[in-house]
Amino acid sequence: MAHSFTQEYFQIPVVTRAYTTACILTTAAVQLEVITPFQLYFNPDLIIRRYQIWRLITSFLFFGSLGFSFVFNIIFLYRYCRMLEEGCFRGRTADFIFMFLFGGIVMTLFGLFANVFFLGQALIIMLVYVWSRRHPLVRMNFFGLLNFQAPFLPWVLMGFSLLLGNSIMVDLLGISVGHMYYFLEDVFPNQPGGRKLYRSDISPALFHPPWRRPSVCQLPFGSLHVFKFVCFWKQVETIFGGSPAP
Repeated sequence: MAHSFTQEYFQIPVVTRAYTTACILTTAAVQLEVITPFQLYFNPDLIIRRYQIWRLITSFLFFGSLGFSFVFNIIFLYRYCRMLEEGCFRGRTADFIFMFLFGGIVMTLFGLFANVFFLGQALIIMLVYVWSRRHPLVRMNFFGLLNFQAPFLPWVLMGFSLLLGNSIMVDLLGISVGHMYYFLEDVFPNQPGGRKLYRSDISPALFHPPWRRPSVCQLPFGSLHVFKFVCFWKQVETIFGGSPAP
């Protein structure tokens, strides 16, 4: 039983596993009164003046005390984070981490001007938004009541939050940042003169052995310096009839 659970746990993609585990452990620590939400929430004044830098991270890890809201958020986090990581980000772990960093930085900047204490839900909405825009033909069913196309899912979730009496500021923040990422990554590069937000061709080399990437010698100029010796050795092996180690 324990072995089976451990095996299933480590089959979860690394980013999804790390983030979901961090959120659950943070909530457990609050429930056990090891820490309090007052030590976690986003507070620019405490971050800047008292150097409580951890708040930049912990504000993304807490979804409230154990209850319906927490379970709802964790399920959506696990489901859509995993589907993205195993789908359009398969083999592109660095790109997936970059999306998290992009979302976190932009949401933090928005948080400086908005009265938002915890940003984890906004990050989940961003993940849902990106997934939904990349799967526009998928049919969704919400609690057996609504049938709609995937791109409407973030808006349905926002409406659900409104019905529960929650503020929709966090949902709007997640949708806005998700659309920014989607536009810069999927739309703008396909326009005349457009280009990607960042050069992603280096990312596979950071997470996989260079000799398994046939394009490693065509990395950007700065990356070429990093992998120069690897490329040289690969060429030597080829000339003398050898092969890189698997």
